[in-house]
Amino acid sequence: MAEIDGSCRVPLFLMFVSGAIWLVIASVFGLIASLKFHMPDLFANCAAMTYGRVHPVATNALIYGFGVQAGLGVALWVIARLGMTRASQPWLIALGAKLWNFGLLVGVIGILAGDNTGFENLEIPRYGVVFLFLGYLLMAIFILATLHNREERLLVPSQWFLLAALFWFPWIYFTANYLLLSHAPVRGITQAVIAWWYSGNLNLVWFALVGLAVIFYFIRQLMNRPLYSHHLAAFTFWTIILFASWCGVPSTAPVPAWIPTLSTVATVLTVVTALSVMVNIRKTCGTGCAQTENPAPGKFIAFGTMAFVIAWLLNALGAVPGVSSVTGLTWYGVGVWELNVFGFFAMTMIGAIYYIVPQVTGIQWPSVGSPKRHYWFALLGVFLIVAPLVIGGVVQGLNWRNVKMSDLDVAKNAVNFLRITTIGEVFILLGNLMLLGNLIGLSVRYYKLHFVPVYKGALAEVKTARVKP
Repeated sequence: MAEIDGSCRVPLFLMFVSGAIWLVIASVFGLIASLKFHMPDLFANCAAMTYGRVHPVATNALIYGFGVQAGLGVALWVIARLGMTRASQPWLIALGAKLWNFGLLVGVIGILAGDNTGFENLEIPRYGVVFLFLGYLLMAIFILATLHNREERLLVPSQWFLLAALFWFPWIYFTANYLLLSHAPVRGITQAVIAWWYSGNLNLVWFALVGLAVIFYFIRQLMNRPLYSHHLAAFTFWTIILFASWCGVPSTAPVPAWIPTLSTVATVLTVVTALSVMVNIRKTCGTGCAQTENPAPGKFIAFGTMAFVIAWLLNALGAVPGVSSVTGLTWYGVGVWELNVFGFFAMTMIGAIYYIVPQVTGIQWPSVGSPKRHYWFALLGVFLIVAPLVIGGVVQGLNWRNVKMSDLDVAKNAVNFLRITTIGEVFILLGNLMLLGNLIGLSVRYYKLHFVPVYKGALAEVKTARVKP
């Protein structure tokens, strides 16, 4: 295991530290975007700090800077551990991570400069997409090579999910960018349909595949017992592939009726996915969940599991025609998105990072209590963002249907809920700063422990050689 962890050390350090930096950037710009709703004069004279630019930067930094990058890093370690094999060509995986971060940096600068594509979750311009795609291919190819070289040939559910995810992202990302941003893009309402399709597949399929793979692996590790049912895990896998891949098109979309109808039916059917995960995890834990002290990584992963179930149930509820007529075009959908992307996926990846990094370095975190404090800051932040958006979205939808309320009154009422989300953004930022500080502190300790003695020893040998006649 020490050799396996050592082979993953360099790319994991690069991906996790870079991901933490992007997570802090996402929080900073997310806080600025939130402040814009009740402090419109904030950075009013700076074009780069308008809401139409800072919000896409926050979203892309969260999804691509932290989400995809941390997901690939955790996937590499899980695949290497389960396969009992060293990482294949870790220096090329690290090179892919560098290309990925460079492409994202170029894309974010482009967005701040006003070069925004206008498609949700695809705002990065073409010159940044090229580096992102090449970087992902380098990382994914050698993660797949690690899976191929495994000594333990039997595949378990976590490997099924990760294998599908490694192929799923380049397919949807290349297809969406080619059809929307190529020299001959599709026209008209087809652009919106493709953008909805991509966002649905990214948020519900890719994040679910990677996040659940990590949850299934760490539940087994932390509870020291096998997953309750591989058959139920296979059922979860196929319902994600078959149902979640059709989600994302709103019921009010101005397209042929069969498209939003099919999307609505598929979204409602994802309820069985959430329930299958809940049953499998509950049966795996048994009574141990209440009787065993859960370490900090387990707390993050447990919260991510609950957030997944709640987010998917709320998403299915919002797709029901009677409910969507109220919650459509409100903050309800944004709240569900935040719960799925940060509450489920980001929290799960953060928990995995807190578990993995001490394993690959052999060094504990500088502060034992810091991960626990980060957990409570993140929990409060998620609650203060999601609850006001979901509840405020329902209230907003009901107010829209009230003929006695003007549009201005509805907007003023909604701002009251958005003020609470700003407090949540502050808690999220503080927690993310803790993660970055912990990673930097551990890196410094690792450097002092492993590199400084070697350097001093080499320097002493040089001095000894000079004094000899």
